[in-house]
Amino acid sequence: MTEALRLLTQMNPWLALAIAGLLEVGWASGFKFVGPQRPGISLLVGLAMLLSFGFLWLATQKLPIGTAYGVWTGIGAVGAATVGILAYGEPATAIRLVCIVLIVAGIVGLKLFSGAGA
Repeated sequence: MTEALRLLTQMNPWLALAIAGLLEVGWASGFKFVGPQRPGISLLVGLAMLLSFGFLWLATQKLPIGTAYGVWTGIGAVGAATVGILAYGEPATAIRLVCIVLIVAGIVGLKLFSGAGA
């Protein structure tokens, strides 16, 4: 096993999960720009997707799958909705913001009650 891979497998699973979630925000938000006329952006979105799944896999080695997947998708949903509002001019209605807060509450709840340390 290479040194880099050894270090990755020893990474805090919550840190791996946070990285995976942020990468998910990147690739999900980048889908608006994917296409044959933009091969560089398309390649970056694909790379972010692969890295996101890789860090999610790392997190699932030490965290319950339901917790890891729920937190990962929650980070992605909240992040993509936030990018949509801030960068793409999507509506920031009160009900949308309440729903985002509820997703964040679910993420925090999964973290607090996962039974996994750190």
